[in-house]
Amino acid sequence: MTQELSTCLWFDKKAKEAFQFYKDVFGDVELLSENPMAVVYKIYGRRFMNFNGGPEYSINPSISFFISAANQEEIEVVWNKLSNGGNIMMPLNKYPWSEQYGWCADQYGVNWQLMLGHQSSCKIMPHMMFVGQNAGKTEEAIHFYASIFDKNKIVAISRYEEGEPDQTGFIKYSQFELQGLPFGAMDSSANHQFNFNEAVSFVITVDTQDEIDHYWNKLLEGGKAGKCGWIKDKYGISWQVVPSILGKMMTNPETAPKATYAFLQMSKFIIADLEAAVK
Repeated sequence: MTQELSTCLWFDKKAKEAFQFYKDVFGDVELLSENPMAVVYKIYGRRFMNFNGGPEYSINPSISFFISAANQEEIEVVWNKLSNGGNIMMPLNKYPWSEQYGWCADQYGVNWQLMLGHQSSCKIMPHMMFVGQNAGKTEEAIHFYASIFDKNKIVAISRYEEGEPDQTGFIKYSQFELQGLPFGAMDSSANHQFNFNEAVSFVITVDTQDEIDHYWNKLLEGGKAGKCGWIKDKYGISWQVVPSILGKMMTNPETAPKATYAFLQMSKFIIADLEAAVK
């Protein structure tokens, strides 16, 4: 059975430090597991993994995280902590679409959009910005992902109209659900100096080889296979398709070295080969 989708954030030796920071910022943070490579936790009930991946990739605004604030006090407290030492893209202020909204990158480069009273089925929601050659492909991507995952739903799509600050018909806001969890996405034709990369990826944890094959084959359409279960889809968004049994192997000191050696040789995970390697 497909488990809950989670988000992986790539850090350079600061995974635990960033986790402690988010625990202070949000309060509602639950530690699930940790080891020298990764810290797994939940913010407002949504699963994240901070990965000590090294200096290869840096987080950028192409994927940000919407936070729905319940009141003015909450949005100001969270905003002040997140923006301290970071970079403000849009100051916390009143905008046509919200009484209070702001966009900032925190001190680790992770991007946050805070909005007063924003409605979704979860208090925290990943948000994708389709730029460059991807601009104008948001709606196509939404339908692509919906065709792959169960429990999918398109909640809202709002388009730029004539006279608004982007191409007419482009998506200026959308919300959809995959595996029952909310995601957001938009188009932007502005000359952004960033695009999707491996620094933010989405992790699909499954129980069976058939499920691995399903997600791997679908996400690989027009995309590119990586190592150790990683895929970059046709839009450049990174995914990890991982068997649930790997977590048990990696927390057992006897099987972890063997499992690690085995999966480092793999592109797509093969559960039978993992099990044979740790015997």
